Parts: sequence; structure tokens; C-alpha cells
Amino acid sequence: MERNKNLVEVLNDLVRINHDRTEGYAKAADNARDIDVDLRAIFNRLGNESREYAQQLADEVVAQGGEPAEGTTASGKIYRACMDVKATFSGKDRTSVLAACEFGEDAAQKPYQEALASDAEMPAGVRQLIATQKSALKTSHDLIKKY
Repeated sequence: MERNKNLVEVLNDLVRINHDRTEGYAKAADNARDIDVDLRAIFNRLGNESREYAQQLADEVVAQGGEPAEGTTASGKIYRACMDVKATFSGKDRTSVLAACEFGEDAAQKPYQEALASDAEMPAGVRQLIATQKSALKTSHDLIKKY
């Protein structure tokens, strides 16, 4: 039971990170409304990607006998507040919105790395899911950086 509890905790941390990411991209899409239609489409796609990842992780939490996390992380709330401050002072320009998104993508990598390095026992399929999502998040980071 302790093993499952540790794994559920690790997975729920990642669920919350994806909730943060979903909310962050919704805010970025709103900020990009008057800037750039192509950015808005990308932000919406990345937000949808995070909803999908959160659901996949929540399904694993349930499979481990746990209750999926609701809400976001404290650091995610700080990140979104930072986006608001940057947007206020920068006039919501393309570079500022992208920089805030890149910051968020950098922040999302750390919990995934910690999950993979965690001492929680996890089935190979769960480890693969986490590694696959981490890799996809890196691809998203590189896309944001490219723009």
C-alpha cells in the first residue's frame, strides 16, 4: 500500500503540473488574442495537450487505487501571476508572452525529471508514460523557443 501511495503522490504532482500548464496556455492564448492568431492556435493546442496528459496521469492514479488531484500547484499560481505582471508592463507583446511560456515549459521539465528519478516503485508502463510526456513537453518547449 505504501508503494502505491508514493506512486499516487508522484503522479498527482504531474497531474497538477499539467493543470498549471493548461491554465497557463489559456492565459497565454488570451494575451495573444490581439497579437498573433498563429500563436493563439499553438497555445490552444498546447493547452489541449496538457488536458490529455492530465487525464492519462489521472487514469493511472485511479489504476493505483488513488484519487486524482484537482487544482494546480502553488508555483503554477505564481507563474500565472508572473505572466500577468509581465503582460501589464510589456504591453502583451509577442516576445513577452513567448518568454513567459518558455519559462513555464522549463518549469514543467523539473517535476517530470524528479518523477523519473523518484524512489517510488512504478510499473514499466507508468515510467514509459512519464518519459513519453516529458519528451513531448521538451518538444513543446523547443517549439515555443523557435517562435
